[in-house]
Amino acid sequence: MSELNSTLLIQVSGRVQGVGFRYSTLIQARSLNITGWVRNREDGSVEVLGQGSDDALEVFTRFLTVGPPGAKVTSISVRRDAHTVDAESFEIR
Repeated sequence: MSELNSTLLIQVSGRVQGVGFRYSTLIQARSLNITGWVRNREDGSVEVLGQGSDDALEVFTRFLTVGPPGAKVTSISVRRDAHTVDAESFEIR
């Protein structure tokens, strides 16, 4: 995979809270060497900030379009972010 060079801000909507979405996102991110965070939003969506190689982020984004068993993703918004995050790992917030 290529070197660290991209940051994405992703919002995932649908049945994504209460189904293990954040935990499965954490596992997926760590397996792909992606740093950043995932958190629930008050509107029922999940927000993800991921930083890593373009190849890893592509695989990660594909995972987020489906999510774990029990999730039902209805929409996903991906925005390339110009800011880098000084994160050493991926965490649930």
